Amino acid sequence: MTVIKVLNIKCGGCANTIKKGIVTIEGVNEILINLNTSEVSIDATDELVIQQVKEKLSSLGYPEVGDSNTVLHKAKSFVSCATGRMTSEEK
Repeated sequence: MTVIKVLNIKCGGCANTIKKGIVTIEGVNEILINLNTSEVSIDATDELVIQQVKEKLSSLGYPEVGDSNTVLHKAKSFVSCATGRMTSEEK
């Protein structure tokens, strides 16, 4: 498992959006999200796939710790969080 520590994760809605976004990336077999530590763990060993996951996380508003966390990232994470909550409530 590769562990990526990210910014802006606040709740299960965020986790839901992250899972839905990452599951679309070919080569990712499993995704675990720890809300307490803000860590996204993925079962993928190919460095290209890991880089794609990091880029996807950033595009959803959850950049890796150490990367810039712009106002745009924060706004996207807020929208992703709300969308994730609505999607999980529809089930």
